[in-house]
Amino acid sequence: MWSKLVGLTAFTLASPLWAEEAGKAAQEMPTRAPDTMGTMVSLGLGLIAVIALIYGCAWIIRRMNGMTGMNNNAIKVVSVMALGARERLALIEVGGQQILLGITPSAIRTLHVFDEPVVDASNPPSGEFARRLQGMIGKSWTSPARKD
Repeated sequence: MWSKLVGLTAFTLASPLWAEEAGKAAQEMPTRAPDTMGTMVSLGLGLIAVIALIYGCAWIIRRMNGMTGMNNNAIKVVSVMALGARERLALIEVGGQQILLGITPSAIRTLHVFDEPVVDASNPPSGEFARRLQGMIGKSWTSPARKD
């Protein structure tokens, strides 16, 4: 314990001498103004490198997504009907079969699997609204005269 105390005392007494020598050395060194243009160029090149890295990563991710063999023709959404704010019925076609799905925020359930298609996926259903809209497109957009 005494040896540690003696060592600590010697270190404390020698510290001012070391500080004085370091202060003299610092005064002898010429001070240099910061190189502003060099700093700006360095920051600009760093920024360009980071942006290039981001674009490079995005390009690689896009290329990898193409390798997964996504086939968007395998599943077709034939029709969707909203039942509420977040509930829907969806009729999808997979492999020649049509499946009726119930979709809620927490689950997707198969309601019925049709053996033969009930709706032709290539021809959208034309209802009364569609017929009226097609009729109005050919006519002027003024309101029709009332027949009372």
